[in-house]
Amino acid sequence: MSTDGRSDFFPGFRARRVPTDEGVEIQALTGGNGPPLLVLHGHPQTHVIWHRVAARLAERFSVVLADLRGYGDSSKPAGHADHSNYSKRTMARDMLRVMQAQGHQRFAVLAHDRGARVAHRLAADHADAVRRLTLLDIAPTLAMYRQTNEGFARAYWHWFFLIQRAPLPERLIEADPGAYVRELMGARHAGLGPFDARALEEYTRCLSQPGAAHAMCEDYRAAAGIDLEHDQADRDAGRRLAMPLQVLWGAKGIVQRCFDPLAEWQKVAADVRGQALDCGHYIPEEAPQAMLAQAVPFLTEGL
Repeated sequence: MSTDGRSDFFPGFRARRVPTDEGVEIQALTGGNGPPLLVLHGHPQTHVIWHRVAARLAERFSVVLADLRGYGDSSKPAGHADHSNYSKRTMARDMLRVMQAQGHQRFAVLAHDRGARVAHRLAADHADAVRRLTLLDIAPTLAMYRQTNEGFARAYWHWFFLIQRAPLPERLIEADPGAYVRELMGARHAGLGPFDARALEEYTRCLSQPGAAHAMCEDYRAAAGIDLEHDQADRDAGRRLAMPLQVLWGAKGIVQRCFDPLAEWQKVAADVRGQALDCGHYIPEEAPQAMLAQAVPFLTEGL
């Protein structure tokens, strides 16, 4: 597989590296025609999670598939002492720069897992840029940490492992990145069955890069610290997302079991809709057609 993930999964898409702040460069693929759509992945993955839906999205949208800061083939800077350069505010600003570099001043967002947390902050900080957004299988970060119970802690153990002081989790992941990918992803509802073997190889390749394990940990360390401060400040000030928000989650996943996604997002946004899909956490790879059937009409509404 090529180092930009295109050769097997994204024919017709073009690779581009976009400079953002402090020397960081974001790897992105672009393809399709139509209104702009930013598409973001989760952990421990890359833009390759979208390989089963990218061609369909490109029929309706000008699609930008980006690797988050610290993931895939994007830059992986060392974390600051307060983890602020991996805050969702900083990672959201990366994505704003990526879209502006393509000439897109206003756009929709489709995002899974960690990317959905970046999308939430992007919509909160840059409301004029985000037309509407679809978030996949998350509740707000603030809600998930504040409502942690035994069931959530057991299922999402990595949330508490990755935030431990460096370099302990980094050393353990770096000892066998492939095992981390397989064991983490395979422990969910559907096991490893839904995943293309080539995609798993790509996730492993990217996590094996120098600095990748550290960057991933910094993303989670920021989520457990500075991101909570930003989210609480919004809550205290009564700031809510004004653009339409769609939330889709897996009926067989932990978010469904431990939280009420619609109720939690209604605390954050004024216009929320959504539903559970018949799958687990990895919606773009487990239930691509069901996801498209819900997300595409929502994301094209009003155009």
